[in-house]
Amino acid sequence: MTLFSPKKRSLIFCALLACFSVSAQIQDSLQQNKQEEDNVKYPVLQVKGLFQARYLVGMAKDVDVNGLHHADGSGTSNNFMLKYMRVQVRAQISKRTEVVALANLADFKNDPKSRVLENAYLKYTFNPKLAFTVGQFRPWFGIEETYPIDIIKSLDWSNQYTEFGKLGWTSFQIGLSATGQLQLGQIPFQYAVSVVNGNGKNQVNDNDNGKQYSTRLVFGLSKKYNFNIGLNGGIGEVLSKKVYAVGIDLSSLIRFDPKWSLDMQLEAKQATNHVLYNTIDPELRPSNPDQYLIRGAYFLPNVRYEINHKNLSAFELSCRYEYLDTNFRLSSNPRQTITPMFGLEFLKNYGARIQLGVQFDRYKHQVENTSQYNNNLFIVQVQSRF
Repeated sequence: MTLFSPKKRSLIFCALLACFSVSAQIQDSLQQNKQEEDNVKYPVLQVKGLFQARYLVGMAKDVDVNGLHHADGSGTSNNFMLKYMRVQVRAQISKRTEVVALANLADFKNDPKSRVLENAYLKYTFNPKLAFTVGQFRPWFGIEETYPIDIIKSLDWSNQYTEFGKLGWTSFQIGLSATGQLQLGQIPFQYAVSVVNGNGKNQVNDNDNGKQYSTRLVFGLSKKYNFNIGLNGGIGEVLSKKVYAVGIDLSSLIRFDPKWSLDMQLEAKQATNHVLYNTIDPELRPSNPDQYLIRGAYFLPNVRYEINHKNLSAFELSCRYEYLDTNFRLSSNPRQTITPMFGLEFLKNYGARIQLGVQFDRYKHQVENTSQYNNNLFIVQVQSRF
């Protein structure tokens, strides 16, 4: 069975040919710096890294640091944890082409077969309006995909980001993406169109012939308040069943003065929970996987004060509220999470910082000996970027 029919292959080829043709007609924005370009010797290598470690204390009886309830009282209630030891290599091999590899060495503590390697892609940029990325990368499908973990405003990714990663819409996926930015009149506009296998990172093959197609559109509605609205949508096929995902997000950065600022994010998503659907006995599950739907939302305000002292750069205070229901149509048991965090930044651009916070998890129905159990978790986290 071929992946595309001859007709589809022809259409794809024509579309790619048209993209190359159009880009060839657009004036090279780098042409004016040709003399500087001639002096650059490729490849240009850049190495970056991230160290991040935590100390966790579970403050709920019989619930371990991973949120799992133990009716017999077993389980670990405190733990030192190495979360990230990332190394990224970026090779600019021409003025238009770059190759990026990102590995998390801390994942060697687990089975490294499907972990460790995170980013591994090639990006070719025709101009600011059009760039292609191919390999293993994070397809844009919300706010969180547009920035790395080391500058996150809370403890970790949101619960919905993690769940949508399992569904193939977010996190590291293997495929192809087209991105760009342009102006719609006076409105700055960004877009991303992606097609991925949808079964996660470091997979030898796709687990079926289906693919997941997604798009993200971002409109800059206010330059003064850095107010953006993002629209996300996706369709696909998983194990011969149609799936979908939709989302909307709002973000704003308000600077009250050179020292005080307020960063706010609001995001909501809904999708077919095909992972849960495929765990059900085929004789018991309905024919339509859209009976199994996941829905989530979060709001994250973050206040920042620039101190600019020689030993302390800034402090931040955030409090994220999350709502997530992984099967709200058939067996609803929503999870609500509140995570207040206080952070001190010792080097600019999050070069070194320490965070303290508490994660409060509450479920509508508690289920013994599962992770669906109320929990309070105290966290101290340190990180350094280099």
